[in-house]
Amino acid sequence: MSIARIIWSVSLLAAVIFAFVNGFEYAGALLAILGLLSGFFVDAEHRQGLIIAAVFLAAAGGAGAWNSIPGIGEYLTKIFGTYSAVLSAAALMTIARTTVERLFLNKGTAG
Repeated sequence: MSIARIIWSVSLLAAVIFAFVNGFEYAGALLAILGLLSGFFVDAEHRQGLIIAAVFLAAAGGAGAWNSIPGIGEYLTKIFGTYSAVLSAAALMTIARTTVERLFLNKGTAG
């Protein structure tokens, strides 16, 4: 198992746990750090999909779509709402990494 897969797995597990644990004041910071670490390991061909998923869950309210499922919808909404924090931080890291690659490492630019 690669380090990237381990970090993504820990991030998802933390998002599920923090969806149901209230009162832990560093939950947001921990999810942001895990998201930044996760985003660092995203391959170039998967970066666009990650950014789209982050925008959908965070800005477009995609996590709230689960509410309509009776019984488990409330829990799924909490889980995906918390996981959107991880995806948002990961998307920020991929944007920063792509910018550095293009400006300083001459990857993906025509000159």
